[in-house]
This record gives sequence, C-alpha cells and structure tokens, in this order.
Amino acid sequence: MKYLLIVLLFVATVAQAQNWKGKFEQLGPNELPTPNAYRTGSGAPGPEYWQQRADYVIDVEVNDETQVLTGKETITYYNNAPEALTYLWVQLDQNILADNSLTKQTQRGALRDSIPARFLGFIGVNTSDYKGGYNITAVKDAAGKPLPYLINYTMMRIELPAPLRKGEKFVFSIDWNYKEYDRMQFSQRGGYEFFPEDGNYVYTFAQWFPRMCVFDDYEGWQNKQFLGTGEFALTFGNYRVRITVPADHIVASTGWLQNPKAVLTPAQQERWTLAQKTFDKPVFIVTEEEARKKEKERNTKKATWEFYAENVRDFAFAHSRKFIWDAQAVKLATKTPIAQSFYPKEGNPLWAKESTKAVKNTLEVYSARTIDYPYPQATSVHAADQGMEYPMICFNFGRPNTDGTYSPRLLEGMIGVVVHEVGHNFFPMIINSDERQSTWMDEGLNTFLEAETIRERYPELNYQRALPKSMVPFMKGDRTQMRPIMATADNQGGNHGPNGYTKPATGLTILRNTVMGPELFDKAFKEYATRWAFKHPKPADFFRTMEDASAVDLDWFFRGWFFTTDNSDVELADVKWFKVKNNQQDPERKTPVAKQGDLKSGDKKSANDFSDGPQELTLLNTPDDFYGEFRSRLNDNEVRAKLEGKNMYQLKFKNLGGLVMPIVIEWTYKDGSKEIERIPAEIWRINENEVNKVFVKEKEVVNILVDPNFEIADVNLTNNNFPKKEEPSKIDQLKKN
Repeated sequence: MKYLLIVLLFVATVAQAQNWKGKFEQLGPNELPTPNAYRTGSGAPGPEYWQQRADYVIDVEVNDETQVLTGKETITYYNNAPEALTYLWVQLDQNILADNSLTKQTQRGALRDSIPARFLGFIGVNTSDYKGGYNITAVKDAAGKPLPYLINYTMMRIELPAPLRKGEKFVFSIDWNYKEYDRMQFSQRGGYEFFPEDGNYVYTFAQWFPRMCVFDDYEGWQNKQFLGTGEFALTFGNYRVRITVPADHIVASTGWLQNPKAVLTPAQQERWTLAQKTFDKPVFIVTEEEARKKEKERNTKKATWEFYAENVRDFAFAHSRKFIWDAQAVKLATKTPIAQSFYPKEGNPLWAKESTKAVKNTLEVYSARTIDYPYPQATSVHAADQGMEYPMICFNFGRPNTDGTYSPRLLEGMIGVVVHEVGHNFFPMIINSDERQSTWMDEGLNTFLEAETIRERYPELNYQRALPKSMVPFMKGDRTQMRPIMATADNQGGNHGPNGYTKPATGLTILRNTVMGPELFDKAFKEYATRWAFKHPKPADFFRTMEDASAVDLDWFFRGWFFTTDNSDVELADVKWFKVKNNQQDPERKTPVAKQGDLKSGDKKSANDFSDGPQELTLLNTPDDFYGEFRSRLNDNEVRAKLEGKNMYQLKFKNLGGLVMPIVIEWTYKDGSKEIERIPAEIWRINENEVNKVFVKEKEVVNILVDPNFEIADVNLTNNNFPKKEEPSKIDQLKKN
C-alpha cells in the first residue's frame, strides 16, 4: 500500500508538472497544431501543401425598376486534395436575410420606451415587407442533368454523381435570383442606396452569387454557417463575369474591363487610356457634370459590361448612373496598377480630392511591406455608412454635408476607411486567411498596416489607431467579460472590434517598435506575406514564421497577447539608491573578511523619494572560497575604484496585470537630461510576478518613469513613477488624450 501511494503521488506530480505552463514556455500542441508535410514547423507551406481551385463564368442582370438580380453561373471545381470527395459545399450568404435564417432565430435584443423606429430591425423586429434569401431555380451538371442538393441555412450541399478524385475536376451550374435590399433598413454588406432627390440608386453587390466553400488540409470543408459577424473563407480561381445593367449606368467591378468600346463613349475610352499612363494626378473618365446630366435622364436600353479576374477569391461590383469616375496609374517596383474611384456627386468635393490618392498611398506602402500589388487595378466606391472589402474593389463611407463642407474628423474617417478597405486586398484577399475562424488574421494585420500607412503618408492627422495607449481603455476593462483574440468571430460579442481589429494591431505595433525593432519585424512580416501569398495561412503559420524569420523567441508574447485576457500593469514598487563607501578594506586584506552568507548590503526602510540621499554600500574583500578552483583573483580595490562616485539604483518591478512585457524606463537626471533604457521581457522568465534589477549611473537621478512613451499599453500609470509623491506629467497627458 505504501508503494502504491508513492507511485500515485509521483504520477500526480508528473501530471501537474506537465500541465503547468509558464508564460515563457513554448507554445505546444494545445495552442498550435503539429507540423506536417503540408505546414512546416518553420511556418512555411510544406512540400506537399495543396489547395483547391474554383473557376467561374457568370452572367448576371440587375433590374433597376424591381431591384431583382438574376444570375446563372458555371463553376469548374478542381480537386487537388489527396482524398476523394463525394459531395460539395456551396455558400449561400444571402440566406442570412431569409425568414428562417439562423441569424434571425438567434438574434438578441430588448425593447425600451421611445426607441427609434429604425432600431427595431436591429433587435429582430420585422418592420419591412422585404423577403430575402436566394431563390435557387436550377442546379445541373455539365450535361444539363439536375443534381441533388440540400440547403442548410447559408450552406448548400450538392451530391456528386461519382467520387471526385485527386486531380479531377467537376463542372456544374447554378441558376438563381433574389431581390436586393435597402441598406438603410438592413445592416448588411451589399444592397442599394436610394436617392429621393433625383430618384436614382447606387448599387453595391456583395455576396451576390453562390460561392464554393474552402476544403483544406486543416479541417476539411469550412462550412461553418454565416451568422453575420464572422466573414468568409474562400477558394481562389478565375472569374469571367458579364454584368447587364441599364445602358446609362457605370459599373465598377473586380477584374479588368474586357469590352470598353462596347460600354464607354469614345471620349470616355480616350480618358481611360490616358489614366493608365498618368501618374501625377487622377484623370476623370466620367466628370461630375456628365454624371449630373445622366441623373436626369433614363436610358431604356441595356448594356453588358464584361470583366475578367485571375486568381481571386471573390467577386463584387457596383453600378449607378450617378457615378463620377476618376483613375490614375501607380508605379510600384514591379507592377503598374490603376487606382480608381467611383462616387456620386454627394461624395464631393471630398472624394475627388482624397479617394484615389488614398488608394495610391495604400498600394505603395502595403506593397513595400508585403508583396507588390499583383492585380491590375484597385477601386474605391463611395457608399453611405459602409466599409467593406473585396478583391480589387471596396465600398467606403465619408459623405460631406449638403453644402460640401466636412469636419477634420470626417476627413480622417474617410481616409482611414479607404486605406483600410483597399488594404484588405493584401489581407485576406491575397494572403488568404479564414475570416470566419480567425478574424484577427485579416482585420488585425490590416489595421496595423492601415495605421502605419496613415502615419507615414498623413502625419498631420496624428492618427492614434493601433497605438498602445489607444488600447488602454479596453485592456483595463472587466476581464471576466473579455474573450481572447483567438476566440472565433461569432463568439466575441462586444469584444469583436477590439479583439478582431485594434488589439492584434496594437500587438504588432508593440512587436515592431518595442520587442523586435523595425528592421527585424519588417523582414519577418514580409516573409510571412511572401510565403503565404495566394495560399491559406492559419494562425500557427503566422506565429512560426515571425519567429523563424527573426530569431526572436515570441511565444511568450503570442501566448499572453493572443491566448489570454491578461493586461499590462507594471508597478515600480521600490527604488533604493546606493553609493559605494570609501576606504572599506586595505589592499593586504588585514581586516577580517566576511563569510559568504554575510555578504548583504545594509538595508533600510524604503523611501518615497530621493531626499534621504543614498545608502552606503560596503564592498568587502572577496573570500578565497568564492573563487572555487580558479587560481587567479580580482583586485577588489580596482572594483571599488571603478564604482567610486557612481550612483547605483536597485529597482523592484511587480507584474500586476499578468502580461509579461519589456520594461521601458525613462531616467531623468539632476542636470535635466533624460535617458530611455529598454529591458527585454525575458527579465521575467524566472519570476513572472516580481523582479529586481540594479542599474549603475554616472549622474544622479531625480525621477524614474516606466513606460514613458506609452509603448506597452500599461493600464495603470499611477504606479509607474518615482518619486511616488509626484504623479508624472505623462499621466496627465494620457488622460487629456
């Protein structure tokens, strides 16, 4: 029995040790999947990496009188997986607005007196006669034979007539229609805006066609239901799309216009050609005067615009007779894409001045930080109260007052949304992460580069997004109600904005500026983008690549910032000031020497300031037994001489927030000069809660401040200062901001 008890205690101890995870332990199988031939331990695609492909040929028509979209598509699906498929999954995103959608059934909300009528729709009260969702009229194979299918909310399962094996392709078609919705009533990503002043519409079509789900090595079919918050996982392919609209409408779209002669006037064709070789300013293909004239007319004829897009994961378009259109060329290292904007007169004068310029700035900065923008064009479309992205095209808010004036805040918001949404071309349209599972991999990385772009190209805006101090209000909130960044999008609740966008972006800012340094960070970040361009990266691929390409151990940072809700609160708990006492020992060691256990400095009560002066530090001669087997000896008097007159400061730091971070210290000296000193986060590796460190300074210190430039998102600056009786001016500055 005694032996059994010892064995059980040993097993329990081992289990406890195996379950223990310190903040500096490496991320293990509980956090990251085991590397394999598809995804390597370095974070790169493996030698057997594969991904599927889906090509589309689509014909679609929009009725400007009824707002009904009717489409027919032929999909060619290529199976590159090492296993056979017996069915396919297709996304039906418009079904989120169907009467029986899972989103509507699980929508939460509460009533209150004097609620605005428009808000009723946001809490699940139906105030509209609109009937949403797809009407699927046919699903057929290449020979025209009907295929069995089953619709499960926003997913459709199509049964294959025979297993689709590796290296084979399957061709099938889907016919459908649905009535587009009024974006003023439904807070969705596509839709139309009606302008009662002139009776016209601006249409922005998104998630408008049935699209293939991703099938990958990581989880098989990514057929998680579309609930609204978690966005998309999509397969790359080539698109040929023919869009039929009223003949006086201008169409903006993913892809490159294939038939300009058929849809543009001779003057517009000339301007379009000129724009492709004009680098200094936008060329107006459709002027405001021309757009205003068309607003008053109604062309009863139709026109079909044809676009082709290669190696994209999605397709969107917009059209209106109200559109003004300007464009210019952008010179990158290896490419010359077109930056262009489409907007009604209600967007001017702001949009003519700023939109295409912001597109150009985004392509230039993002290309330098990742890969050269590979597509032939990037488009910004003006749509009220919206910011949404698709390959080569995005829909953005920013509308001036009716008299054309606008505030600095609106200017900053408009530039911010254009940069952000155009930036999404890189994350996730090219570096193609799964938005439904890992929002931060596209929104967070993109928000980081958005902020970097605006601070580089628009310094006058004093842009605060993704700066650590801007994250403090969220980080100091109730952690019991928070979710880690790694939680999936639909389960974030009120944390979706911070966890998807600003917290990961702020983390990257800290990594670049404080942990890694710009040079190492930029090389690693660019390596990640290069490795995973036109592929499907997962979180582990990003984490591993950032370490692999920099030789910086970042597991402690990723563990704390991404997998927990800990915050940064470093307390400067104690400061002691020492000076070496003169004439302590004679050179011949005639005075008694202390034993090893007696080598302690005299300790006195901690002070709140430096007014008591330094403590005396006695340096004894080193006993021989301290040298062990070494035959040589230090000259103790030389050590004393080197420290004579120096100021020695022992600082105690406490980690109150749980998140380990580098320690950034600002020293203010008696002569008024200042010095910034940075201590790597690894100082916490032995004791994650409390550390002491000794600093030797030539000059006398009068003030010590932790995190002086707000680099580590410290949530409590009142415990960062010494002398303690003074609250640092930096705190007042942060409160004002």
